[in-house]
Amino acid sequence: MSINRRKFIKYCGLATIASQLPLLSVEAKPSPQVILKPPRLQVGDTVGLISPAGIVDAEDVENAKKTLAALGLKVKLGTHVLDRYGYLAGKDIDRAQDVNNMFRDKSVKAIIAMRGGWGCNRILHLLNYSQIRSHPKIILGYSDITSLLLAIYARSRVVTFHGAVATSTWNDFTVDYFKRVLFNGENVVMQNVNNNEGKREVISSGKARGKLVGGNLSVLAAMIGSPYLPSWNGNILFLEDIGEDVYKIDRMLIQLRNAGVLARMSGFIFAQCTNCKPGDEPTFSLMQVLSEHIKPLNIPAWYGSMVGHIKDKFTMPVGVDVEIDADMGTITMLEGAVS
Repeated sequence: MSINRRKFIKYCGLATIASQLPLLSVEAKPSPQVILKPPRLQVGDTVGLISPAGIVDAEDVENAKKTLAALGLKVKLGTHVLDRYGYLAGKDIDRAQDVNNMFRDKSVKAIIAMRGGWGCNRILHLLNYSQIRSHPKIILGYSDITSLLLAIYARSRVVTFHGAVATSTWNDFTVDYFKRVLFNGENVVMQNVNNNEGKREVISSGKARGKLVGGNLSVLAAMIGSPYLPSWNGNILFLEDIGEDVYKIDRMLIQLRNAGVLARMSGFIFAQCTNCKPGDEPTFSLMQVLSEHIKPLNIPAWYGSMVGHIKDKFTMPVGVDVEIDADMGTITMLEGAVS
């Protein structure tokens, strides 16, 4: 018998056996892990400060220590918090090591990024997501920190927090939401105050429920196609950005649309686009662009929530069920975000 004939008979036998097994879908996946909520903060807890993106200096760190001390918190610095490597706060492996170490350190109860900038996308493949899940704790930041928040939520299935970085303006408004969400574990209703940062415009009326996901648009768009993004189905997407011409916002929203992200949302919030300019003439306004892309989705949506590169900031829990009301401009947490 030839070798090829023996192979043929062998394969036919395997095929017969396989035909008697239960049919399995090629799309079958394990059940998703339960989403974990990190323990809440308490006065006297230690907060880890890290620089996973842009450079900070010693004065920034000292100011951050004072800010957190005023909240009754102690501070532990990442080993590489003051490192410099080009425009980054240290080499990728070192910045990732600080993230991993802070999650592993049992004395640290929460992690706050010193600032955004650029660099977090560079370290996502170096994070220990199983270890992070084994030691869930609060991680807080915004702008470039979006990468860490979404990746940890997607890969570790731990709730993360979009809010002030250590170098932010920690005014009464920002501190109030920080405490209510992270210390008290309240089901907070987030609603703009009547100031210049709080101007809203309804895109589409209505209410919607879903898990809150999102962050900086530029960063999120750069993550499309990577394995570090969560499921979008039925979620509430919030976005913010700074210093982008309107045509770039248009381009990035098209990227989300073409990737199938926008069509899966149950609600949409474009929070703030700080210093986003029309650009060269002829042009569209930002609201024209948002309306063109979001209105056809027929989901509740508005512009102007107090999230992003502004002084007054909500603390937004990524991965928690919320209800939004586009007409009122409210985000209502349907559950606490900490345990």
